[in-house]
Amino acid sequence: MIQIDVTIMGQVYKLTCKRGGQIALLQAAAYLDEKMIVLRDTTKVRGNDRIAVMAALSIAAEFLAIKSPVGPLSDLGMAEIKQEIHRMNDVLDAALTPQENLF
Repeated sequence: MIQIDVTIMGQVYKLTCKRGGQIALLQAAAYLDEKMIVLRDTTKVRGNDRIAVMAALSIAAEFLAIKSPVGPLSDLGMAEIKQEIHRMNDVLDAALTPQENLF
């Protein structure tokens, strides 16, 4: 096992991977970094944890759309999937906003 440093939204993370897996891990980190930065810069989503959840949902939707032609998102195009993700974000905002006032 080897350790490598990756940077996601300006934060450095020390990660461990098998020898030979560095390139795949660096590519995955770069992809996640790009997704999170786009969400941060183009939506009202605030807070790194919420941005991470929305990025994870976006990546999962992409994966499911490609992985299975008969899956739950198979009949949706990418634009519709993005709309669904934005709808989920609105639901999260509505649920979490009252809790933010507690802190």
